[in-house]
Amino acid sequence: MADDVTRISLDGEMTIYRAADLKVTILEALRKTRVLEIDLSAVTELDTAGLQVLMLAKQTAAAEQRTLHLLQHSPAVVEIFEMLDLVAFFGDAVLIHA
Repeated sequence: MADDVTRISLDGEMTIYRAADLKVTILEALRKTRVLEIDLSAVTELDTAGLQVLMLAKQTAAAEQRTLHLLQHSPAVVEIFEMLDLVAFFGDAVLIHA
């Protein structure tokens, strides 16, 4: 296992239609590194299924003493995080739109 930082980028919809595949992709990447960064800049839609995948990844990282950072939050991601007051849960810097 590498001790370096791994970055993956997610794009398009993080919805119920892709949640199962996204879960596999993210958890596999997380297990291969100590620090996983997920670039969310190209995410166009986030629903509760996609959100659950991100929350599971954050909880899995904590349980396995790994680090997960969410980066470059797209407007779709920021909207959901703000609406559900989840910025503190993830603990990553989020650009708050005026």
